[in-house]
Amino acid sequence: MSSASAWQDVLFIALLALLTKPVGAYLARVFSGERTWLDKALRPVERVIYRAAGIDAHRDMSWREYAAAFVIFSAAGAIVLYALLRLQSWMPGFDSAPLTTPLSPDLAANTAISFATTTTWQAYAGETTMSYFSQIVGLAAQNFLAGAAGLAVGIAFVRGLARERAEGLGNFWVDLVRGTLWVLLPISLAGGVALLWQGVPMNVLPYTHVGTLEGSTQVIGQGPVAALEFIKNLGTNGGGFFNVNAAHPFETPTPLANLISLLAITVLPAGLTYTYGRMVGNTRQGWMLFWSMAVMFTAGLAAAESAERGGNPLITRATSASSTASDVDAGGNMEGKEVRFGIGGSVLAAVTTSNGATGSYNAMHDSFMPLGGAVPLVNMLLGEVIFGGLGTGLYSILEIALLGLFITGLMIGRTPSFLGKRLGPGEVKLILLYALCAPVVILMLTAVAVTTSAGIAGLTTNVGAHGFTEILFAYASSFANNGQSFAGLSANSPFYNVTTALAMMAGRFLLAISALALGGRLASAPRLSSEGSVPTDTILFGAVLIGTTVVVGALTFLPALALGPLAEHVGMMPTLLPVTR
Repeated sequence: MSSASAWQDVLFIALLALLTKPVGAYLARVFSGERTWLDKALRPVERVIYRAAGIDAHRDMSWREYAAAFVIFSAAGAIVLYALLRLQSWMPGFDSAPLTTPLSPDLAANTAISFATTTTWQAYAGETTMSYFSQIVGLAAQNFLAGAAGLAVGIAFVRGLARERAEGLGNFWVDLVRGTLWVLLPISLAGGVALLWQGVPMNVLPYTHVGTLEGSTQVIGQGPVAALEFIKNLGTNGGGFFNVNAAHPFETPTPLANLISLLAITVLPAGLTYTYGRMVGNTRQGWMLFWSMAVMFTAGLAAAESAERGGNPLITRATSASSTASDVDAGGNMEGKEVRFGIGGSVLAAVTTSNGATGSYNAMHDSFMPLGGAVPLVNMLLGEVIFGGLGTGLYSILEIALLGLFITGLMIGRTPSFLGKRLGPGEVKLILLYALCAPVVILMLTAVAVTTSAGIAGLTTNVGAHGFTEILFAYASSFANNGQSFAGLSANSPFYNVTTALAMMAGRFLLAISALALGGRLASAPRLSSEGSVPTDTILFGAVLIGTTVVVGALTFLPALALGPLAEHVGMMPTLLPVTR
């Protein structure tokens, strides 16, 4: 790792740590109904929304009611967005000249489900498919609403841990409104202005046609990019305005814009660890979660950067060229990376976006070295417990913590308890359901894809181990509600549009419903004496948490990884290559 990259990573983690407490404290006040500096402006708006929608803001919902409201709201958003996309050509501002990709029924359904689940998986090129109206009224609106819905579920789960002998987890509609008005809207407004300052366009001008030096014509897309760019990151969505996402100079024109975008992805999930500590009355435990995430985040950075700095041994062997950086050579593997970010900025974005449920990549991960590309893949396969999605990341790391506590309890012969609440058979079954959802869905869909002609047909660029990794990456990304892809897979087909949509819905709703069910059970449980139980706010338990994350992931997905990135890496080792004379 170069010194510049190391300092960049240290700065990023330091800024994240500094922002965690103030952001977390603010979120705790917002969702506890305490006073904030925005109340004077937003309380009247909130009351109008409640009256217009007929919402009883004082009604506490059981976990079943909360889950039903979450699913119904998400389904309604998907249906409305699907209708808008299918009717796009009749909407204002539609220009058929640049918009050459037809929105078929399966592609429109996939996109609608994708944005309603914060996956924002894109089997299309934004600038040749979506009108300005669709981008702003359809996609950007869902970035706000779906992000706020995920945040609400995370808060409800924490309430379940914090409450005692309670029947409810809060009110979904209140959490949704407060998450939108007090959190996502004001931060997105400030962030959008910052991106405008850095050169991100915000207009509704027609695409520009310019003549190139070669004598041909180039069409340069533009539009209201800043309005979509910041909320796609803050809401852990990731759908790019342009096909190459944040690698496009209009989305992240400068290294500072890149840093702002990456902080937007992680600041709320990181802050939620402190929010959790405040709400359960143990901020040490919240910091334990944060630093456990930070350790795993740093390990991913080191592994990915080492792989990319090492370069491609096939090229080195064939050309006798050095992969060491010099005054005239960036060194390492620069394929698929933007020069303005280099390896350091590209790796930081890859690790951040794959951990943060936000597919806003700024380099082509399909061009990473096998082990470099394996890092974002593993991050998603582990359930994105390292910061993770908005709300979803928090309940995911807590589910893993509970699983680690259960395993630790078996080792020492004690019934596990968490925050003074015993984890009985019912709770353990829900925890194991969470742990099994990802491997069952991801591995089954991958198996179907690699054994059917419809699935194999998507491998138009690569085959073999790399082709297998592209397919595994697609379903891992879809289930993790991330959205980034190995772009060598041609995913705009009925087969992939349907199967990735199934993975998105499973990753969004199965996990959320199981988390709410567990939160409901824990909310109704009495708080008993914690004497003799395993302390969960120590460095030792942080090690247990990290170990559980790694071991459970390794036992589950190592065979699939061995067929993909590990096999590809071994095949590139110089000692295994034929010697030419």
